[in-house]
Parts: sequence; structure tokens; C-alpha cells
Amino acid sequence: MARKDWPGGLLIGDVFRNAARAVPTRTAATLGEATLTFGELDRAANRIARVLAGSGVRAGERVVVRAGTSLAVVPLFAALAKLGAVYVPLDPALHDDEVAPAIAAASPALQVSDGTHAADVTLDDLTDRAAAEPDAAVDPPAITENDPHVVFFTSGSSGRAKGAVLSHRVNHLRTHPGALLEPRGAMVCPYPLFHMGAWTVAMQQWQARDTVVLVGATDAATVVDAITRSRAARLNCVPAVWRRILDDHDADLSTIRFADTGTSATPPELLGAMRAAMPGARLRIFYGSTEAGSVAMLEDRDIERKPGSVGVPAPSTEVRIDDGQLFVRGPLLFDGYLDDPGATAAAFADGWYATGDRAELDDEGYLTIVGRAGDVIRTGGESVAPSEVEAVLATMDGVRDVAVFGLADPDWGEVVCAAIVCHAGAPAPAIAQVRAHCADRLAPFKHPRRVVVLDAIPRTPATNQIQRRLLVERVT
Repeated sequence: MARKDWPGGLLIGDVFRNAARAVPTRTAATLGEATLTFGELDRAANRIARVLAGSGVRAGERVVVRAGTSLAVVPLFAALAKLGAVYVPLDPALHDDEVAPAIAAASPALQVSDGTHAADVTLDDLTDRAAAEPDAAVDPPAITENDPHVVFFTSGSSGRAKGAVLSHRVNHLRTHPGALLEPRGAMVCPYPLFHMGAWTVAMQQWQARDTVVLVGATDAATVVDAITRSRAARLNCVPAVWRRILDDHDADLSTIRFADTGTSATPPELLGAMRAAMPGARLRIFYGSTEAGSVAMLEDRDIERKPGSVGVPAPSTEVRIDDGQLFVRGPLLFDGYLDDPGATAAAFADGWYATGDRAELDDEGYLTIVGRAGDVIRTGGESVAPSEVEAVLATMDGVRDVAVFGLADPDWGEVVCAAIVCHAGAPAPAIAQVRAHCADRLAPFKHPRRVVVLDAIPRTPATNQIQRRLLVERVT
């Protein structure tokens, strides 16, 4: 059969169908003591897909999911893929006014929550209704591999919600294990299920027909317990979580064979501590984004030789540097921003995606990220728009002017810092006061971790724009 006549193509729903047929009793996912085999996952997905279809959800329509990490989310994810509907996860820690623009942009056919937010249906209700449905296979959807599979919302420097659309083909290629299904072992996933990183880790495991170990928190005790319980061979954490784990001197990491990190700069001393704690493991540093997928990787053998580097470009990924900014192209790129042709056009230059990162390329082709081209703060794998935090802090009593910027941090990549100018006679606010003021308005990762009080915010004379680089120089 000619490729052009191949129905569907690389569809995510087929990953679950095929794994259930091949290894039905093998564990697909765990959380604590609860487990879900590939057979159970496939059958639960079929039943949920029938409920969703009965509720009017059709192929191509979007379903917003606001839920924390739980095994109940996994068959919902699979069910939507089987229907050809589009999964749109949103952080349940975000307040309603923070997610309202994203929900409006998604224009969902259905909203699902874990009960912490208003929605059309809760996960518990959906699961209960699905229990009465037959688990017979659902008909393949009338979609192709180039149709949307998921939408992950991100924030630019303006704070405006932008939905990065990833097709079935892109997600399949980003997570494919290769031609041979070699043994992988269980992999602990400390990322929350509204985050692209979680589903990338999970799909890597499921395409290889192996286990993803979910955790409900990222404290050392929880992650180490998950490693011990599953005898995990793989673990991918941001540097801050690795530091917590390594600070737990009783942690048994002897089963780990692949220790991965990324999303922010990984200090050499942290890598040294990882090496000492896991002498039998291969260390790897990854660099990428929601829009670009995995851009580069630094292999274990190069970590000491190339300190600070993020490695060489991933297979099938091309990179170039123009005026200091890193541009990427290849088959792993996202499909544009949801219903936002202006933002999509602005993100590309002649087919190359502008990462927003400033980078250097050495004579051996190794990349080093040296900063951000824009104002967006990258902290622990999350993006923070300074303007959004500034708008909240400007409402504090005694604040005359405010500027928010990122400060380099060995654990988080950057931390959110607020420079505040007080009204005459007003006391300088403490960090606890600032964070308390943000508590009911912003998600915790957006809260400032440092506050400095200044006489004036440096701004450009002509446009009054905040000169954030000057702020960084003044406080470091």
C-alpha cells in the first residue's frame, strides 16, 4: 500500500490499542500503590470515549482538563486520542481569572476538573458513568496524523495565553523509542499532568510498552519512595528537584541507569553530586521547549568536557544562530498557536522557530544557552510573564512603581525578583507580604522569591520601557 493511501498515519490512539494487544498485563502507569495495566488502560479509555461521544464530543473538538496528577487522568488522555478530540490541560493551581483567556481561546466542547474548579463534569463523575459502558473497541476517528492531538498553553512576555498545538504526528515522533523495543525499565515522572514534560515522559514509556511512575508531589521523600517502590531505571528532574533528592542522604538510587535533567542550567557541582550518588547511571542534559520539542542533548561522556553546554542538536533537528538568538527547524516543531496566526507568524522566520534564547555554538557543534532574548522568566520549567506579576504587585498598598525580572539561580534556572519603589513614608514590604498579596491572584510559581526596594525603576527615556538588564546588574 502506498504511503499516501495509508489511513490515519501516526495516531496516538493506536499506541494504546497496540500496547494493550501486545502486553495487556504489563503495568502502564502507577501512582503510589495504585496501578494500571495496558489492558486496563485501553478498556477504561474505550468506556470513557463512549461517555464523551454520548456527551457530544466529536473528533477535532477540544476538551479542557483542570486536574492534578491522578491515574484517572490517564485513561481520559487515551480516550480523547481514540476519539480524535484534542486534550487541553490547564494547571489546576491557576486561579479562574488566570485561565479564563486560555479557556476562551480553547472554546472547549467540554470542561473536566478534579472537583477543585467548576466544570461540565468531574473526573469522578466521568469515571462512574464510564463504569456502566461496554469496553469494546471504539471506531477509529476520521482524522489524520496531521490533526491536533494536544494544546499546551504558554505565556509570552505580554502574559497573553497562547496555545501551542501539537499534532498526532509530532507527538508520535517526539516520543518514539526507535526501531527496536529494547528494555527500558520503569521511569519516574515528577512533572504534573498539565505539563508537556509529563506527557512526553509518559508517551516515551508507553510507546516502548513500559511503565511510567507518577508522583503526587516533588518532595524528596515522595520521589525516592516512587523510585524504591518501582525499582525505577530512569528519572528526569529539573535541577531543583535533583538537589532535594540528593540532600536526602538515605535515598537509595542504585537502580537508576539514566539520570536526566534540563529546562534550566545545571551547575557542575550538582552534576558532580549526581555522579557520586549514582556512579552506575548515565547522566544526560536535555534542552527543548513545548514549541520545539527536544532540541539538544549533552551525553554523559561530554559532561565534564563541555561544562555549561546543552549538547549537540537532536536527530532531524537543525539549528542556527542569528544575531545571537537560537532558531530551530525540523519535524518536531509544533503546528502553530491555536487560532492565532499573528503569534504564529511572529514565532517563525522563513520556517525557522525563534526560541527566544540567546545561544552560542562552538567549533564542534555544541550549543550553550547564554540567556533570554526577551523578558519571559523561565523558572523550574515554567514561563512567567513579568507584566502579569507587575500588574498584581502594583495593587499593593504603598507601591508607587514596580518591575519584575528574572535572576539566575542554580536550582531553578531563574527566580522571580520584584523591584519595588514605595510611596513616600510607606514601609518597605517584606517578601512574605509580597507573596501573601499574590496568593489569591497568581499561581505559586509566579510569586517573587526575592524583593528589592529601589528609589527608581530604570526605564528608557523615549518609551518608558523597563530596562530589566540594568535591574539584573544592579541587584547581582
